[in-house]
Amino acid sequence: PAWLRRLCGQLLSERLMRPNGVQAVVRGIMEGTGAGGAGAEAAAVDWRKCDTVAKILASCPQQCLSLEDYYQLVCPQILDLLHIQDKLTARQFQRVATTTLLTMAKEHPQLAEKHLLQPLLAPLLRCSET
Repeated sequence: PAWLRRLCGQLLSERLMRPNGVQAVVRGIMEGTGAGGAGAEAAAVDWRKCDTVAKILASCPQQCLSLEDYYQLVCPQILDLLHIQDKLTARQFQRVATTTLLTMAKEHPQLAEKHLLQPLLAPLLRCSET
């Protein structure tokens, strides 16, 4: 029903914009994916889930005041997904982070550059300046 979709969307959006909300949402959706699944079919399911999560993360919720505010809150959390230590979890989280980065860069290149690419490339730029 429409009311349930709206409520779920609202709860998901609220969680995303909290500290560590991106990681909590990704963990909740990806839980169980890739564990014990072998073969091309399991890999395809894993990729589809990663793409779906990335689309969710790249979409600014209606509850957010502005797209800039959303990117400011969520992008550092997306970059944090690249630093997960557990190998199986890290692989999935890195897929989600890179797909989200690509989606955001296509949809809003200036905001993605400011909130994702510049922080990601800052260490490399510092090294190249010296």
